[in-house]
Amino acid sequence: MALETLLLAVGPNDASRIEELARTVIDIGGPAGADVVIAHVFTDDEYETAVERLEFEAVAEADPDDVADRHATVRELRDRLSEADIPTSVRGAVGEHSDEIVALAGTTRADLVVVGGRKRSPAGKAVFGSVAQEVMLEAPCPVTFVRGDE
Repeated sequence: MALETLLLAVGPNDASRIEELARTVIDIGGPAGADVVIAHVFTDDEYETAVERLEFEAVAEADPDDVADRHATVRELRDRLSEADIPTSVRGAVGEHSDEIVALAGTTRADLVVVGGRKRSPAGKAVFGSVAQEVMLEAPCPVTFVRGDE
C-alpha cells in the first residue's frame, strides 16, 4: 500500500500536542512523499466560538475550511510541515469529532489518519468516550495514535 494522502486530524485539545503531531507526520509522511490534509473538526458550539473569535461576518457566512485554516493550531502545524517540505492542505468540518474525522478520511481518500489523544483509564473511556478510539474503530484506513506529553 502506497502512502499518498495522510489525514492529520486536530481538535480543541491538540494545541498541547503540536510538537508530537508534527514530528509523527514528518517521520511518516516525509519519506513517503505523502500529501497531508490537516483537518480541524468543530462541534457546533466550538465553531460558533471560533467564527466570532476569528472575526468572520457571521456563522452562516463562514466556510469551515476557512475557519480551520485560520485556527492557531492548524497554522502552527502547517508551518512546521511546510518547513519540512511536506505539501499540506486544510479541511474543516462541523459536527461530532469522530464522525467527521471518519467522513473526512473517506472524502480525502486518506491512506492513513493521524489523531492525537491522551492516556485514559478504562473507566474514563467508558464514561466519557474517546474520539481517537472511535476513529480507530470506524476509519476506512489505518490510524496512528499520537499521545501527548500531558
